[in-house]
Amino acid sequence: MKLQTNVHALRGEIAVPGDKSISHRAVMFGALAKGTTRVTNFLTGEDCLSTIDCFRKMGVTITQNGNEVIVEGKGIEGLKEPTHILNVGNSGTTTRLLLGILAACPFHACLIGDDSIARRPMDRVTKPLKQMGARIDGREQGRYTPLAIRGGQLRPMTYYSPVASAQVKSAILLAGLHAEGKTTVIEPHQSRDHTERMLRAFGADVHVDGLSVSVIGRQTLQAIDVEVPGDISSATFFLVAGAIVPNSEITLKHVGINPTRTGIIDILIEMGADITIEHVRNEDSEPVADLTVRTSTLKATHIGGDIIPRLIDEIPIIALLATQAEGTTVITDASELRVKETDRIATVVSELRKLGAHIEATEDGMIIHGKTPLHANDVIVDSYGDHRIGMMLAIAACVAKGNVTLQRPEAIAVSYPTFFDHLRMLQS
Repeated sequence: MKLQTNVHALRGEIAVPGDKSISHRAVMFGALAKGTTRVTNFLTGEDCLSTIDCFRKMGVTITQNGNEVIVEGKGIEGLKEPTHILNVGNSGTTTRLLLGILAACPFHACLIGDDSIARRPMDRVTKPLKQMGARIDGREQGRYTPLAIRGGQLRPMTYYSPVASAQVKSAILLAGLHAEGKTTVIEPHQSRDHTERMLRAFGADVHVDGLSVSVIGRQTLQAIDVEVPGDISSATFFLVAGAIVPNSEITLKHVGINPTRTGIIDILIEMGADITIEHVRNEDSEPVADLTVRTSTLKATHIGGDIIPRLIDEIPIIALLATQAEGTTVITDASELRVKETDRIATVVSELRKLGAHIEATEDGMIIHGKTPLHANDVIVDSYGDHRIGMMLAIAACVAKGNVTLQRPEAIAVSYPTFFDHLRMLQS
């Protein structure tokens, strides 16, 4: 796919798709709840559709009409043993959270995904779930898919997670929700808290004390209506585009600004980006706001430590941002990027170098030297099947001179099916 290069301005107003993390959880928790859950602004990307497909195969009635989804929940006891393999596609969230749910189900299920999922470590979830009593097997003793699981009676546990991961935390809490007694997860840094917030909204008693989150087992969830905010991870691509493309001003409507996800806003402001945050609302559940960004003069920074879990998915586009900032930006403590859809440290460095970026990989991050003009003399870049790499490269092309072709652009549909439509709108 030929990418638009040397863009002279991006101007206008868009609403990014619904938050991926919240869309997944709305379907899952709706399936576990008693009653009818109505989800609006659901993300219709391929990952979230994989979650719907898996729960339909377990007997849950789910109706989808565009970005509205209706889930007829019957409680965890209403889930049925699937007669077919549960295909999670490219979705790590579906895989790990679903394992937490299946750990409490007294039946057998098999999970499989695409080639990317087959390379991503699942033992960070399967090991604690086995300790709770689930029987799980797969490649390398359950480290990789395909995975077979037989759940049932679970023991509560206190788990000290070696990584700050919302997927790990959520899987264990979901299992603990159906165990006898109190289950606690303690993290080294705080990860996204969508699960804690949404469980409360569905009526569960969730206790948070610093980096510790606990649930008492045998709770019953009650159906609610869920309005999904715009995904800040998707919005980030246009926040960066607005900051680095000349003569730009972009407003992003109804974007989720959950404090565990707004590390990107903190970094943009720290680097000198001209951002306005307006109309903050829904602060008790999932806060949202309208964000406006304008072309900015940027300076380098150091990114590491506690902020990394709050922007881990945004690091590929932050690397691009850093190429257009004065000075040297250093990213550390981000080794988690090595086990995402791709090795995002290696792919970001490889692909941005093709465009002339001065960037180098480290074991747990990157060093980016700016400000560097990007250029492309008939360059072919590759998403490697990773949606966030593909979108980052499309924004990079906007400030590059020459011709850029993107291989495997279809990967972007995983989280942002209308990405190229919105990019074209802002150029017109």
